[in-house]
Amino acid sequence: MADQHFDVVIVGAGLSGIGAGYHLQANCPGRTYAILEGREAIGGTWDLFRYPGIRSDSDMYTLGYAFKPWTQAKAIADGPSILRYVRDTARDNGIDRHIRFGHHVKRAAWSSETSTWTVEAVRGGESVRYTCNFLFLCGGYYNYENGYTPDFPGAERFKGATVHPQKWPEDLDYAGKRVVVIGSGATAVTLVPEMAKTAAHVVMLQRSPTYVVSRPAEDKMANDLRKWLPAKLAYALVRWRNVLFGMYFYQMARKKPAQVKAGIIDMVRQQLGPDYDVDKHFTPSYNPWDQRLCLVPDADLFEAIKAGTASVTTDHIETFTETGIRLKSGQELAADVIVTATGLELKALNGLELSVDGHRVDPAKAMSYKGMMYRDVPNLASSFGYTNASWTLKCDLTCEYVCRLLNHMTKTGASQCTPRNTDPTIGEVPWLDFSSGYVQRAMEKFPKQGSKAPWKLHQNYALDLMNLKYATVADGVMEFAKPTPVPVRQAA
Repeated sequence: MADQHFDVVIVGAGLSGIGAGYHLQANCPGRTYAILEGREAIGGTWDLFRYPGIRSDSDMYTLGYAFKPWTQAKAIADGPSILRYVRDTARDNGIDRHIRFGHHVKRAAWSSETSTWTVEAVRGGESVRYTCNFLFLCGGYYNYENGYTPDFPGAERFKGATVHPQKWPEDLDYAGKRVVVIGSGATAVTLVPEMAKTAAHVVMLQRSPTYVVSRPAEDKMANDLRKWLPAKLAYALVRWRNVLFGMYFYQMARKKPAQVKAGIIDMVRQQLGPDYDVDKHFTPSYNPWDQRLCLVPDADLFEAIKAGTASVTTDHIETFTETGIRLKSGQELAADVIVTATGLELKALNGLELSVDGHRVDPAKAMSYKGMMYRDVPNLASSFGYTNASWTLKCDLTCEYVCRLLNHMTKTGASQCTPRNTDPTIGEVPWLDFSSGYVQRAMEKFPKQGSKAPWKLHQNYALDLMNLKYATVADGVMEFAKPTPVPVRQAA
């Protein structure tokens, strides 16, 4: 017997889940909902990660919610500020009262007979169950339990501390220590300049370079506009400016990759000077936006390199030693602390076991509808942001679409909505076409996207705005059904 029934169950109380709660309250005020959160705190990523210098790698005018203006001076915000923003949103809107902490959702089973999902979670070692009419997965895309660390030869020999950023020890003292950060992604370029403030020296050890761009931590235009305009209007103007610039830059990178690459590399040369080997350490072999670009606010990484408190080594690891790392070139990097900023483990569909009428849903064989629902899976959506822009831009649109879908079902009396593909000309392509290692390691386990709409992922905010906010939900692909459901007990 299920503990309770809700109209909607949201999985995850991070940035996406809190946004989903707001949209449900604002656009579907008559519906009951609960948020099941596996951890004991609101915030998701921004509560989990505690490594030095953690910050956004997107501006807060697009990473922030469309409905809640970001009013702090820094556009590239630190982790604690973002966590406060998410928690304030939950508290100010009463969303926190709907959260059930310590509920690690394991599986969900759909019944067409009752038009409900039965959601099973583990709480304090015991299994608890809920039923709902609609299931909304907002738990992100990676494994919260463990990050990804390669099997480095000789790792057990190293006598110092080895840490992964996802599980940063509170008591780690690196002041005056020699530090090697393995990696060149967003986490690495955040850690290096921050640790370099107190460490003896920090080396960023990378197999190959990443595109790194600098921009001011504060947005002068945004800060000036807030002095003269209402906060919501100023926020909306800056948000749209940043959205449009991001779309323009991405399209330029796709259409004229050589030109964009040259521009980025030239900016790095201006920062580091003519004597620095930019070709070796900051010139990737791939085109811009084949992987995410790394953002450094106020050129902090470049400033640390120029100050001599940090450096970059581009080489391959031969083995860990008792005192550091020996590289294939023969060079040895002495270290007291090694940080493996080597990426995430991605999980499809929040890692849930899903079944529809007794048949297991294999994520690898699913096809994504509008980047949020799945072929032949009724009454379920997942929130998955952009790879080429801020995560929340797509999540806001996903929430608005789910609310429109729910309201359409109420208006028409439908209790089931299921994406169906009847077009034999639609082929399958990978969910993401990024060349990043963490993406390539997981893509075979992820749903596919289709070769054309509405099964194709656009990665384009303007197109998604039209398709998700304004286009009809009854598009001939979404199948609506009105079976007579078996009554279930409503939540109080």
